[in-house]
Amino acid sequence: MQNKEIACLAARYADDKKAENIKVLDLNGLSSLCDYIVLATVTSKPHMEAVEDEISTQLKKIGVYKINRDGGESMIWRVSDYGSFLVHIMTQEARDFYALDKIFSFGTPVEYKKPKAAKKTAAKKTTAKKTAVKKTTTKKTAAKKAAKPAAKKTAAKKTTAKKPTAKKTAKTTKKSAKKVSK
Repeated sequence: MQNKEIACLAARYADDKKAENIKVLDLNGLSSLCDYIVLATVTSKPHMEAVEDEISTQLKKIGVYKINRDGGESMIWRVSDYGSFLVHIMTQEARDFYALDKIFSFGTPVEYKKPKAAKKTAAKKTTAKKTAVKKTTTKKTAAKKAAKPAAKKTAAKKTTAKKPTAKKTAKTTKKSAKKVSK
């Protein structure tokens, strides 16, 4: 894998953990510091730790390890050095104050997001059509069932069920009236 691809992967992993305002800058040949810089904004220290851990864990899986790390106790900014690229994870206040976007403005922005595949969108459209067909058939079936005379039978049962209950109460009322009169 090339350094550019790995830096873009790091940016995607930050995006997966809901980091904001993510930028990948190409400094190849323009800086002796590194070839690429990844900048990401987070909302809190736990969010910073989650983003940093995600990037580190996922890059380890493909054999890319940190050379150095700075800001371990910092609440606002962490830097991970992967040799060919740096990952800066910081709060919005730190990003505004240190203005790394301006410092490295000579770098070329790199698109880090995966391109959308045309085949996958076509597959989604066909499944949507199938779902629509299934919904209309179930609506028709439900309409047919509702039109059957079974509903009349239920109504007849309800009326007969009420009559015996009314008779029983009348009988019990007569018995209780006789007992009271004696």
